[in-house]
Amino acid sequence: MTTIYRKGAHCVFSIQLHTYFVTAYRRECLTQKMAERFQEVAANVLVKNKCILLECKGQSNHIHLLLDIHPDNNISTLLGSIKSATSRVLRKEFESELKPYFQNWSKGLWGDQLYIRSAGGAPLKILEEYIQSHSRG
Repeated sequence: MTTIYRKGAHCVFSIQLHTYFVTAYRRECLTQKMAERFQEVAANVLVKNKCILLECKGQSNHIHLLLDIHPDNNISTLLGSIKSATSRVLRKEFESELKPYFQNWSKGLWGDQLYIRSAGGAPLKILEEYIQSHSRG
């Protein structure tokens, strides 16, 4: 994958993150149609926040996302917005399919856990060496 740099008013950036959302109680309830709808909703939330959904795939109890984010965003707030919007839409549009898995909707569709990993660029050792090579003296 070639690094793509984006530009803001006063910055150049390339920030990719890998995250995934796990269903509450790891219930195996997600279907292919739900995953496709999840992708649409997540992409819309990201576009509104100047971000890009690069990849989105999952299984019956979790969905992985690869994101290209804009530096204006608070990562946990952004991911919270995706979780909230996708939970609301999927619970509404797939109520009959999801109801048997969740007796109490107060928790929402997604578990509380959060996984975030930076996904781009050179290994840390290479970056350390690069920065050290630019010292004065």
